[in-house]
Amino acid sequence: MKKETTQYRATPGGKVKLKDFSTGYHGDLKKEEGKLALQEIKQKLSSYQETLYAENAHSLLILFQAMDAGGKDSAISHVMSGLNPQGCQVFSFKTPTSNEYAHDFLWRHYLALPQRGRIGIHNRSHYENVLVCKVHPEYVLNERIPGYNKVKDIGPSFWDSRYESIRNFEKHLTDNGTIILKFFLYVSEDKQKARFLDRINDPAKNWKFSAADLTERELFPQYMTAYEEAINETSTEKAPWYIIPADKKWYARLVISQVIEQAFAGLQLQYPVLPKEEAEMLDKYKVKLMKEV
Repeated sequence: MKKETTQYRATPGGKVKLKDFSTGYHGDLKKEEGKLALQEIKQKLSSYQETLYAENAHSLLILFQAMDAGGKDSAISHVMSGLNPQGCQVFSFKTPTSNEYAHDFLWRHYLALPQRGRIGIHNRSHYENVLVCKVHPEYVLNERIPGYNKVKDIGPSFWDSRYESIRNFEKHLTDNGTIILKFFLYVSEDKQKARFLDRINDPAKNWKFSAADLTERELFPQYMTAYEEAINETSTEKAPWYIIPADKKWYARLVISQVIEQAFAGLQLQYPVLPKEEAEMLDKYKVKLMKEV
């Protein structure tokens, strides 16, 4: 099965137009074929994770962004289900707390970064600060940034500075061994509507629905503009964005797993090699253990 994922990768410095990407694309693959392929890749990811931990030189940071009902939660649960939970750190970012607002906008995200040898998964991320906040600039006022006392103070230069902060933050991370993969699960308005109705009609899913979801849905075009701008401003060679067709969840999960697999393969991870003196002692240790009653 073809595993080419460059078609989903936002070209660094390019001018991405979301309308050029299909939300429902799934190639010529059938659903059952996709599910089987995902299972095979999950086994490989488990092996890669073990080597990542043993080598203890890199960390992997995976960011998920999407509109409500975009499939972030299910993508995380399905793609990551084969991994050792001891080597993963999953964070879901909600509205900042008063303590988080008392710091700069990247502070809480820095605290959630994975250690070397581990995988960090962020369900929503520091990009909320140029997505939700760009659609609702009044939220920025909660940060109490000097010089920004009214919404009209928040102009283009503010967002340019915030994009620059994000690029610098991610460059610092990649320079120090963190591999960053950023996934935008691109879902259509029609599919979002269908998933909202499913949540309303299914009592087991009622808890997932919020009236606020409908309010934000009315701003769908504004959000697409914000996503497009964020992707164009922050997709870099070392921290690329992947625009994942998300109308078919099974296909989105497969593509995400393929991207992660290829990122792991590119690291050429190796198990640590013991120093000569320690390696020579292994036979002696073995003999000693075998003599135990």
